[in-house]
Amino acid sequence: MRIAVRFFALMREKAGTDIVNIDLSDGASAAQALEAIQGQYPVLTPYLSRVRLALQMNFINVDTVLHEGDELALIPPVSGGKACSR
Repeated sequence: MRIAVRFFALMREKAGTDIVNIDLSDGASAAQALEAIQGQYPVLTPYLSRVRLALQMNFINVDTVLHEGDELALIPPVSGGKACSR
């Protein structure tokens, strides 16, 4: 099966693209998708253990089974902003 994987922020910069299509076995999990991404983009390895996963705009865990045509988003931790003063 083929799924789309979206990268954001630093991961997008490191991968050099914001979206890739990957081929997985039918019934593959999000964890298997992360393994495939790590194989194709080893530069992302340090970030993959800290990403949040989203499927069709809903957060998921690594055990979630993927289906043909799914779009998996890898969302890195965010930081920054300005502290609130009250």
